[in-house]
Amino acid sequence: MQTTPRLWTPGDWNALFGFGTNILVNLLVLTGLLRFVLQMPDEIVFGRILPALGLMMLLSTGYYAWLAYRLAQKTGRSDVCALPSGISVPHMFVVTFVIMLPISLSTGDPVKGWEAGLVWVFFQSFILMIGGFVAPWVRKVTPRAALLGTLAGVSIAFISMRPALEMFMNPVIGVVCLSIILVSWFGGARYPRGIPAGLVAIAFGMLIAWGAAALGFEVAGISVAGVGAAVSSFGFSLPIPAFDHVFNGFQFLGIILVTAIPFGIYDLVEAMDNVESAEAAGDHYPTTRVLTADGVVSLIGCLMGNPFINAVYIGHPGWKSMGGRIGYSAATGVIVALLCWFGVIALLLALVPVVAISPILLYIGMLIGAQAFQTTPMTHAPAIVLGMLPHLAAWAKTLIDGALGAAGVQMSPELISGMATGGVLYEGLVVFGSGAILSGLVLAAIAVFIIERKFEMAAAFALAGAAMTFLGFMHGETLGFNVTPMVSLAYVIVAGFLMACSKAGAISFSTAPEPVASDAPSAHPAE
Repeated sequence: MQTTPRLWTPGDWNALFGFGTNILVNLLVLTGLLRFVLQMPDEIVFGRILPALGLMMLLSTGYYAWLAYRLAQKTGRSDVCALPSGISVPHMFVVTFVIMLPISLSTGDPVKGWEAGLVWVFFQSFILMIGGFVAPWVRKVTPRAALLGTLAGVSIAFISMRPALEMFMNPVIGVVCLSIILVSWFGGARYPRGIPAGLVAIAFGMLIAWGAAALGFEVAGISVAGVGAAVSSFGFSLPIPAFDHVFNGFQFLGIILVTAIPFGIYDLVEAMDNVESAEAAGDHYPTTRVLTADGVVSLIGCLMGNPFINAVYIGHPGWKSMGGRIGYSAATGVIVALLCWFGVIALLLALVPVVAISPILLYIGMLIGAQAFQTTPMTHAPAIVLGMLPHLAAWAKTLIDGALGAAGVQMSPELISGMATGGVLYEGLVVFGSGAILSGLVLAAIAVFIIERKFEMAAAFALAGAAMTFLGFMHGETLGFNVTPMVSLAYVIVAGFLMACSKAGAISFSTAPEPVASDAPSAHPAE
């Protein structure tokens, strides 16, 4: 007999404030990119893009809340947590700096950049929908340690590090807010009247920042003048079709496809990782439905004017551990839609110090990094570390590129050679860090199967790595043929060596491999 799940629980308040502030940070960053980097007119930002983005979020979070409701109804469990979803953060920067900004600069028209971004999402959406039918098979043959290991690399390098740095730039707010969150979410403490820890942290941050502003000091960018300027963005705008702008963007198709295809594959792997993370936390969702939903809601958002793709977020175990269940997801979508439709985002950016929100993102990064080790066999720990390393290389390269760009310095062979002399192996960072989520997955999978002495499976992943490297999906900055030939050749040689090991004729092993735990990576339920 099916039960009727509760749509809202007390823990949903914690998850709402945690996940909601996560989404809010992304919206604030996104709005800043549109207004200050792309110089997009406010009528486009607040009148077209944000309303369409709000609609996409409403559809996405509503759908995943419905999936969670069905799962809870089917299993009779009361602890089912909805998948978190929102704007894909890596893609937010890629479409801005690789697609929209160059086209805006070359044409002198930021609207042309917006139109190119719409076409980029158009193609990404179809890649997701088609790939959704392949992803379940990939999950079945890929070790859990590989999926979660590369995800841990993303969480540590690209989710945890920036918030951590921001916190120590404003430690009175950032570090204290972190302690407020950790005492509750890791320590189990409850604040008076059940006030969510995320709200306590934000309230503390606002109190310090606005207290300093009252004394004439500016802390974390908070000022009365900023609030006054933000009020001017108020208005009510519902999403309207942008078919004509999507059609106009097809003139830039050649530039768009170079990044749309590899990042579409990135989305497939990232979504699989995050579905795997949810399953490790006890909630099994069908990968095909998840990827197809991401593609469909992204396509709808694109056709209404949103140049940013939707994605299932990393962090499901974090929101679940806070007590999040079904309601937090749908409630977040409703709130975000209202904020976008009424143009309130700029005001929130002026009121809330971002550094008060940063500890929440750091908490999620900590939890995901820990989950990779906690939900996989102990013997797979070295493979998880290996899967994380490409992301650290990609993060280091991002910092170097950003520093050189800020200094107005162009990369050159002489500079690369000079950095190598100083111990900075930039060329190695480029090769190792390019396509990090795929290379981390492949390397970790090879390591897991070697640990388990399943050499034929390890060889198969090595050959897959050779093929993807040959085409530029891994270890290369561009798509093409024979992009990094030596790396491709290395993977082929590794595959041959592993196949030789599988014959076990020339190699003897002195001890038997340690037994694998019952949640071994390849034991996934059928989709």
